[in-house]
Amino acid sequence: MCKANTYKPINPNSSEEVHQLLNYLYSIRGKYILSGQHNYDHQLIFSTEKTREITREYPAIWGGDFLGSKNRQKVVQEAIRQHKKGAIITLMYHQVKPFDDDSLGFFNSVKGRVSDEEWKQIITPGTKYHSMWIKKIDNIAKNLKQLKQAKIPVLWRPFHEMNGIWFWWGDRSGEEGFKKLWTLMYDHYTNYHNLNNLIWVWNPNAPRLTPEDEAYAYEKYYPGSEYVDILAADVYHQDYQNSHHDELLKLAEGKLIALGEVGEVPNPQIFEYQNQWVWFMIWAEYNLSHNTQEELNILFHNSQVLNLKDLPTVKKNLEFNFVVNIRKLLRQIFNKFLKI
Repeated sequence: MCKANTYKPINPNSSEEVHQLLNYLYSIRGKYILSGQHNYDHQLIFSTEKTREITREYPAIWGGDFLGSKNRQKVVQEAIRQHKKGAIITLMYHQVKPFDDDSLGFFNSVKGRVSDEEWKQIITPGTKYHSMWIKKIDNIAKNLKQLKQAKIPVLWRPFHEMNGIWFWWGDRSGEEGFKKLWTLMYDHYTNYHNLNNLIWVWNPNAPRLTPEDEAYAYEKYYPGSEYVDILAADVYHQDYQNSHHDELLKLAEGKLIALGEVGEVPNPQIFEYQNQWVWFMIWAEYNLSHNTQEELNILFHNSQVLNLKDLPTVKKNLEFNFVVNIRKLLRQIFNKFLKI
């Protein structure tokens, strides 16, 4: 199923850390699925710690968001702390409209449409709105560069759910639609900012025809394999249709697929038919509001699910610390015996 060399990142100058993480993700495909937990930018560990309290397991993936401008440096610091613990880092960016102040936030700016003329300006270099958009993504690049300096690979998933109708970048098909926005960011981040620590995760919503909440077919918004490392889908309302998995897998042509966000967690039985997902990430606080403790425990203790302690670097450190502690204990016993 996996084509030759598809483990290679799309950025030819990607860091060694990116190569290592991608290689690991390919190595577990079809065998295991990584657990993940998103956290709001004003509660950077709350949801992760709650998952730990309920399941006695830390998720393998820590997720954060650059939405709030006041909290972005805190997001960077927490990502560094989580990486030191061994967690895999995924970050997103709920960007406000380019001509809006960041303080307007999610409901007052991220959600809602822009006019056709505003869209045209945003994706056209040299225009006022495009310059505003560049300024905003340049600010985020400063944060991502700190993670680059710390040698942290990031599963980077900007402008998610672009096939839905709810965000300003949503439901823009065609070559001058979302594809243009994505490739402009990729080019700017890769060739101008040299952000070689990013793994580019293109993340639509699972298609649905819910009135006034539609999300359309994946392929209408796909920028092409040369601009995407991993394809992910967001699944809410227990909508784990096999088609959501199979259609994304077909579009991926051998690349990895993942559950970028989930609301209600999947029953592990789903993995029998949808066995190519390489991670799932529960949305912030949905571990408390939309799932029972029993459901979380069944999932996190399933043999196919890998949690933080199961990651190679963490497992190696745990084994090393175990050996060190045993040696310390034996040394103490030996010294006590000599005194006798």
